[in-house]
Amino acid sequence: MSQLQGILTRLKNLQEQSINGEPAQRYFEVNGERKCQVTFHPKTETFELEVYHEKDKPKRYQFDNIDMITIEIFDLIQ
Repeated sequence: MSQLQGILTRLKNLQEQSINGEPAQRYFEVNGERKCQVTFHPKTETFELEVYHEKDKPKRYQFDNIDMITIEIFDLIQ
């Protein structure tokens, strides 16, 4: 549960950083390896999740719900 809370806190901080209207980004890593990047777009109030794969191009997903992206990130870093 504490890991979920940590992810949620980081995403809320991301929202606060983008108050000036510019998108804000954050990376999530496991043992120094980047697993994904999250961008918050304040104009649309959406999150964009870019998931990195070793041999494939990154895939992007859009979320308008902070809880859903939190769960997705949690699954990626487990």
